[in-house]
Amino acid sequence: MPRRSPRELRATVPEGPSERAVSALLIGRCPGPPVCGAVHTYLFVDGLDMVARGDSRMVGLDPRRLLRPGGPLYPADRPRTMDVATQERPVPGPDRLAIHVRLRGETVIWSALAYPGPDGRPIEEVRFHLKQYLGEIARAYAESNNQP
Repeated sequence: MPRRSPRELRATVPEGPSERAVSALLIGRCPGPPVCGAVHTYLFVDGLDMVARGDSRMVGLDPRRLLRPGGPLYPADRPRTMDVATQERPVPGPDRLAIHVRLRGETVIWSALAYPGPDGRPIEEVRFHLKQYLGEIARAYAESNNQP
């Protein structure tokens, strides 16, 4: 195998997403009956439903609880662990899906995740630009308050 110069090595782009890559958050809402048992939130990270991929028995919490100003998804100066989903199947139960939420500068970091990415490898941490993150939470919260 031929040796590569340091310059060639520095110019090589690693395969797969960078640890510092910024993700996009999209929040959806299930209207509840008759579609499903109760109103709940969908959390899409880079197009993937992180709750369903992490544990198919879970559903996101009610949007009015999860997305309210100062609620669980709002980042704070101190890191905190927040419930984002609860067990629905086969019957409602005590299990919860929790994530760590922290703010570092203009970046919101979710960690303690465990869902498969598009390539099947586990995703353990994602980062969001603060402006996009807060904008999406505000949009989804306003939308959930305008629906029955």
